[in-house]
Amino acid sequence: MAEQSLTRNIMKKGVVGVVVGIILVIAARATHFPEVFQIMFFLYAMLGALVFILLDAPSMPRLEGAKAAIGLIIFYVILSGAYIGGASILPQYDPEDEKGKIDKVLRMRRAMSEQGKAEELIARAKELNDRAASIEKQLQALGGGATVVVEEPVGSSSGAAAGDLVALGKEQWELQECYNCHKLFGQGGKKRGPILDNIGNLMTPEALREKILDPKSWMAEGFDKQYKKGKMPDKYKDLMFPQEIDALVAFLATLKDTSVDTPKPIKMN
Repeated sequence: MAEQSLTRNIMKKGVVGVVVGIILVIAARATHFPEVFQIMFFLYAMLGALVFILLDAPSMPRLEGAKAAIGLIIFYVILSGAYIGGASILPQYDPEDEKGKIDKVLRMRRAMSEQGKAEELIARAKELNDRAASIEKQLQALGGGATVVVEEPVGSSSGAAAGDLVALGKEQWELQECYNCHKLFGQGGKKRGPILDNIGNLMTPEALREKILDPKSWMAEGFDKQYKKGKMPDKYKDLMFPQEIDALVAFLATLKDTSVDTPKPIKMN
């Protein structure tokens, strides 16, 4: 009879744990929590159900002396194994990823320093020297004996000034973690800010720049509460270099997906 009661108790509270876990997952998904948090919430619900099952479980025979010590060790081995095994399923912190992100954030700052300018000149000189040596080898192979003068191609540069401006802007989107508040390409966002897939059709580059530098200058339709609470921080004018803001504006100006309902911007001041 006791075994049947314990079985019913396990099934009943196990079902309750699953239901609570599903509710938490649905709520987390509706509020745009990442998938890893949805999994964690479900596991927490099941862990709570397990605790309540154990509270109603029949008492174990009393252990004393060496048996008690062995029992305690076995308990902690099982508990630690379950914890480590469960944690290993979840995404792990990668220092190399964080170092890479810090390097990207500091790239332009290094380039604008005296040391960064010197490093840029050294890199460009090495590149030109390598190209000259390569051309001289080709001439020697053809029997020529001319002196090679290599001019730097127009528009070549390095550091944060190089590459596609829009690509650099997308990089700033990631580095400044704009996805924490805004949803884009179906990813990110906690509903603190509007979806931006079609913002390029609704705001000019000048308006986008104004919004970044002065968040109170524009408000998204339907986001009155977030606007009043100042959900968009007033820090980017101090945090970002003008070139970084230019790149971010260039990226945002390309977002013209009319199939996505981006809220209408309203000029406030």
